[in-house]
Amino acid sequence: MKSVLSERKTLHPPSIEDIEHRELPEAAGQAVRELAAEIAFTLDPAPGAAARTLADPALLELIRARSGELPAAVRRAMRPPAAPAGACVLRRLPLRDDEIGPTPPDWQTATAWTAESNRPGCSFELDIAMLLLAAAAGEPFGWAGQQDGRLVNNIVPAVGHELEQSGASSTILLSPHTEDAFHPRRANLLLLSCLRNPDRVGTTVSSVRRVELTAAEQDTLRRPTLPILPDVSYGSGFDRDTAISVPTLWCEPGYEGVSGALTMRFDPAYTPLDEADPDYRAAYRRLEDELERVCVLACLEPGELLLVDNDVAVHGRVPFTARYDGTDRWLKRVNIRLPERPRRAAESEENGYGQQIIAPFAPPPAQRARAERNGAVDDRGSVEHT
Repeated sequence: MKSVLSERKTLHPPSIEDIEHRELPEAAGQAVRELAAEIAFTLDPAPGAAARTLADPALLELIRARSGELPAAVRRAMRPPAAPAGACVLRRLPLRDDEIGPTPPDWQTATAWTAESNRPGCSFELDIAMLLLAAAAGEPFGWAGQQDGRLVNNIVPAVGHELEQSGASSTILLSPHTEDAFHPRRANLLLLSCLRNPDRVGTTVSSVRRVELTAAEQDTLRRPTLPILPDVSYGSGFDRDTAISVPTLWCEPGYEGVSGALTMRFDPAYTPLDEADPDYRAAYRRLEDELERVCVLACLEPGELLLVDNDVAVHGRVPFTARYDGTDRWLKRVNIRLPERPRRAAESEENGYGQQIIAPFAPPPAQRARAERNGAVDDRGSVEHT
């Protein structure tokens, strides 16, 4: 299935200053690293014991129990993006290039290396730091069908995947997309952290709150017309007969027609646009053009994090040439849910193509209900789109 994006387009994005920037105080960033290191040390396996993994119940319990020890500044920094850009750059976690080891050749190798406690590098510790940060923002979760269900994904270029629409690609433009747009339980927030980016490869961010569409175009794109299919990282051969058409644009319940309340579900590379009528295809391409027009390029430095509102902004990546020599771009990714944030009621009817989430940080339903009844609040700020 071909993307509506031209792979030969040259992006001329606005300044990175158009994205909200937040400073993580030095002491707060150091506290995250120190707590992650302490948890990792606590879980170091004895000789001959099973390898350490992020799925270890003891690890998850430690993260859950001790995340509250982090300074309040961490929770404030991890609140949802508030600016129209739908994303913010967080500066920064302390990180040195000589402590992370070589960029792995693929996510499978990254997983294997993480399990080796005697291997130089701090990837496992950084995974814990990512989960601590994500837990300060909401509920971290993973996908059973992606990277073996890991809660923290490694995004590195991989040989043989250069031209596919996935995080393992390199020489192709990674089309702007909503993360896991095919699924009703997709992330509300996406957290990306940069470990290495010597070539300053840019992550693209485009917000639906900045596009200019006519009322007729918006109405067309609010109509459930086409399904969105899972990307190649989940496999292939998904049953189209059970696919449910979804709208590309919508507003939160109760906010219909309110300026600045528009949200988006967009993945052109996995949307069968050739099955739509001409009016829908034209409106979709207008949206694509507008998203390119308002695109901002974030060239993350090591230790910087990008927090994307997955309901408001799409993200992608510019092409680059991978060297596969241990020095290539290396990001880590965590999906975050904000259960308080409403979505279309009709999404509950979707089957998500059978893909299941792994959500060890979700509170039991009874606990969540009590918190909602008691009007629980925290210092992360509102989870509503602003």
